[in-house]
Amino acid sequence: MFRLSRYLHALGKGTRPSPKPTSVMAGSGPVVIWNLIRRCNLACKHCYATSADIDFSGELSRNEIFSVMDDLKSFGVSVLILSGGEPLLRPDIFEISQRAKDMGFYVGLSSNGTLITKENIAQIAEIDYDYVGVSLDGMRDVHDRFRRKQGAFDESIAGIKLCMEIGVKVGLRFTLTQDNAAELPDLLQLMEDENIDKFYLSHLNYAGRGNRNRSSDLHYQMTRKAMDLLFETCWKDVTNGHRREFVTGNNDADAVYLLQWIKRSMPQHYKELYQQLLKWGGNSSGVNIANIDNLGNVHPDTMWWDYDLGNVRSRPFSEIWQDTSDPLMAGLKSDQRPLEGRCSQCQYLNICGGNSRTRAWQLTGNPWSEDPGCYLSDEEIGVTGLPERIEVKPYRRIMEQKKQIEPATNNS
Repeated sequence: MFRLSRYLHALGKGTRPSPKPTSVMAGSGPVVIWNLIRRCNLACKHCYATSADIDFSGELSRNEIFSVMDDLKSFGVSVLILSGGEPLLRPDIFEISQRAKDMGFYVGLSSNGTLITKENIAQIAEIDYDYVGVSLDGMRDVHDRFRRKQGAFDESIAGIKLCMEIGVKVGLRFTLTQDNAAELPDLLQLMEDENIDKFYLSHLNYAGRGNRNRSSDLHYQMTRKAMDLLFETCWKDVTNGHRREFVTGNNDADAVYLLQWIKRSMPQHYKELYQQLLKWGGNSSGVNIANIDNLGNVHPDTMWWDYDLGNVRSRPFSEIWQDTSDPLMAGLKSDQRPLEGRCSQCQYLNICGGNSRTRAWQLTGNPWSEDPGCYLSDEEIGVTGLPERIEVKPYRRIMEQKKQIEPATNNS
């Protein structure tokens, strides 16, 4: 996650942004995004959990969740993001949330917003969530089409307003795709009009692009235009004295593109920002970001659902997370990830950290291949002499390595 506003506010005030959380290996636990339930009342086009409005068997019980919470707390985890599916469909969601708050966790709720109603807003107020994120895919027509439910947009907006009325910090979550990129200006205006606290732009963690000519590819052009608009909006917010948050996720190249945007528009801040971004260090999947799914399987982040590190029913999360006998975790936690292709030669590798490893995995079967989602050209990142396309492999190298260590298991 790249906290854009933190860096631009620091530049605007001549201060330093707060440092990136220390590594779990240094004694601080990761942020844990916890998919408590897979069921959802919507059927969104880009759902990474492939949710549906049905019950899924084998999900963690409340007592199992409480036991995992105890382990997380003793391990140094301080942030829990409760997600789904739609977490408000879980009958014991408020009991789970209250226990997390009582234990001193920062507790976020990631919802589609349609189930935040007058009937449960008092319970939401009582929990006093630190943050509620509501996902929107665009304005009314586009959002309803993406969510496959007429009226979903109005229900989500009503839920946002109810949260704001009770004083809970709330934010918009927007996944950028080729089908809804044109909605971004209107959503940013909605944030302005409704005085919403936070805007989170998530890049679609797609796979399938490996071409070199990123400067002319329509997808990469779209991404760059979206980021330009987000940077401009955030900087306007800074200069107007506002304190709203702008955050991006699933593409750590955003930090490098911000650095280049600053070099073009405010070159006097370039060196300062460069030094701050070096301290940030980029992608932290498997280090400072973790995921537990509804069945108790642990993943390096929420986009790694096809790769299990272990299950909390069999081993404590704290043991799973520190186990570097798994080749993927060994690579993710290493000081220098064993990257290949253009990522290995990128002059900004120490800023972005190699970007999304799951995109490389999905396209090539090799998690250390270059990230096909990087929208910066070879010239911009100082890479020369590489072939026109990354190699697409018909197998998954990391799974072959894992099988050599231990037999495959099925934790579901």
